[in-house]
Amino acid sequence: MKLEAAGIPAISIHTHVFARLVKATAQANGMPTVRQVFVPQPIVGKSAAELRAYIEGEDPVHKRPFIQGVLEGLTGGLTAEDRKGTSFDRTTPRLLPPDTEENLHRLFADQHWTDCLPIVLPTEERVAAMLRGTSQPPDRIVGHLSPASFRELWAFDVEKVAVNAVMAGAKPEYMPVILALAGSGMTARSSSTTSWSTIAVVNGPIRKEIGMSAGIGAMGPWNHANTAIGRAYCLLSQNLQGGSVPDETYMGTLGNWYSYSAVFPENEERSPWEPYHVQHGFKPQDSAVSVFLGGWYTQAGFGPRDTWEEKFRHCLAACEPFIGPLLVLDPLVARGFVERGIDTKQKLILWCAENARLTAREYWDNQWSQTLLRPYAVAGIEPYASRFKAQPDDLIRMFEEDQIHVVVTGGETQGAWKMISGMRRGKGTISVDEWR
Repeated sequence: MKLEAAGIPAISIHTHVFARLVKATAQANGMPTVRQVFVPQPIVGKSAAELRAYIEGEDPVHKRPFIQGVLEGLTGGLTAEDRKGTSFDRTTPRLLPPDTEENLHRLFADQHWTDCLPIVLPTEERVAAMLRGTSQPPDRIVGHLSPASFRELWAFDVEKVAVNAVMAGAKPEYMPVILALAGSGMTARSSSTTSWSTIAVVNGPIRKEIGMSAGIGAMGPWNHANTAIGRAYCLLSQNLQGGSVPDETYMGTLGNWYSYSAVFPENEERSPWEPYHVQHGFKPQDSAVSVFLGGWYTQAGFGPRDTWEEKFRHCLAACEPFIGPLLVLDPLVARGFVERGIDTKQKLILWCAENARLTAREYWDNQWSQTLLRPYAVAGIEPYASRFKAQPDDLIRMFEEDQIHVVVTGGETQGAWKMISGMRRGKGTISVDEWR
């Protein structure tokens, strides 16, 4: 679209499953008639002969030869409709017209403003009460979000965050954490086809102040603060970034349960190690929240037992090489590692970074390694360049130390642990105190 806007003939090529998304994106960018052609999905894993058949065959969306669409798109003149383009009024009314509660619930559902579960209707009175949970003015801009990198960023203020917090059933005292998440620069409703979600970990005094639970069931629906904050983060992400509608602004092929709610606190009191936010420059008395993109693979186990190293190596090798693991350990597990001489999180991270290995053949056969990491390797950027030069059967490192994260939570009823895909993204670890 940028080339067309500059007067350079261009045509975009997409796979057919993205037809609605492409149309919506072109419309949002003011170029609804931009030239486009389509090939069948999938592309990944197809042979050269199969890909050639795509371009020699029919465009599955426009029902004409693919090559014909390319040639006409590049050589055909622009019409008056093409030159006109489209502009949009992006303002929205602050209030909806009065209606019955039943009709309003139906409207919110029909407009995709909910997570397909009942919400609390955000009346003026309820939103005003929610705003009392922060000293920040209602019109302060909190941040900018979009469902994907190619979509425009939407700005939003404190009041709009409060609206979504009400809808999620949150309490006013949760607002500083919700605002920090909203201002993280990381959406909880990514449109990636991989079905990524976002996980958040809360540290500092705010955990106790608002009644979050880092004990039994910390990662599940057994604590109101944990659950409502996570739900508010997800709702505000979809509503304040321009939507999260399947086949238009959400394309995750499987979806992700973490997209309902995935916020929990670290169990600092029972952990033998320093809290996560302290690892990243905050003081113990500071309150902060950290955001991790991922949630699309999970390995799990118990221990550490005598064979923990073998278990960890197997689990690390099963992780996706593009995105490192977030290790979530029950306090029993953390103390078990201390008894084995791993007395800091950093020592465990170093061990994992050194022992997470795949053959070069497996590493580079991964579609995301090919798509996202191979360009760095070809450009000579380390460590990818060295990994790319390795022989097919050579064991190469999967992750650098800063790609591996460790947090401690849980109720000590079992020595359980998880490895969850978790890339530290957005602003990483964000102050909650700023939003009090």
